[in-house]
Amino acid sequence: MKKAESTSVISLRGLTKRYGVGDAEHTVLGNIDLEIKKGEFIAVMGPSGCGKTTLLNVLGLLDKPDEGEYLLDGKPVERITSAKRAEIRSRRIGFVFQSFNLVPRLNVIENVALPLAYTGTSHLKSIKRASAMLKQFHLNEREYYMPWQLSGGQTQRVAIARALVNDPSIILADEPTGNLDSKSSHIILEELSDIHRRGNTIIMVTHNPDMTTYADRVITMLDGKIDTDTKTAVVKNTRSTVDKKVTLGSRSKSSKRSKKERK
Repeated sequence: MKKAESTSVISLRGLTKRYGVGDAEHTVLGNIDLEIKKGEFIAVMGPSGCGKTTLLNVLGLLDKPDEGEYLLDGKPVERITSAKRAEIRSRRIGFVFQSFNLVPRLNVIENVALPLAYTGTSHLKSIKRASAMLKQFHLNEREYYMPWQLSGGQTQRVAIARALVNDPSIILADEPTGNLDSKSSHIILEELSDIHRRGNTIIMVTHNPDMTTYADRVITMLDGKIDTDTKTAVVKNTRSTVDKKVTLGSRSKSSKRSKKERK
């Protein structure tokens, strides 16, 4: 696996996001500090309502924080125009959603080629690039299928191919396996792992602890804040965990217990 570089591709300082007004105001993200290095595969976990998806939306420039600083490749993004945000999203960031979000009236290859339409790429070049991307996911025989003709796993692979067609450096995945069975889920995670090995930065939100074994860093959120931030390492397909910051005492005790058992 390609190691993450020391350069921070994303840096958050005191990031805060609120919804509502007055008595109805609710802090969804509270004073978040976070550094994400280029080439990391990060899994973000936590209960519903803890701020995972809101964090992903802010990182993907789909939402703006109310306070704090967001640096993308060392440059602040808070004051850039909507047009510039859209340009960064189309060229730098790929999105993978739980609900797939394929356009029902377009066939597979047209769905994958769609992001290229916003970059000024010609139709012929877009179709060629989309076809090449689908081939990487072993979906070239289904280029002209309609979305309703695909299985759930195939549909999500098409969605990932669409996210990658612009060759983005950052992939944001919001519950990419949430609507899939366990077999399809692991196939999708293997695909994401392969993308990670090519050097892409991946930030994935998931409810499933089994899915975090594919990541090299696991962040747990609670009540709009980062509760734990743990780095993991892969050794011959077996993951050993090295704690970076653990705030839950039960995790520390279980770790000590396992060491005693091994003795």
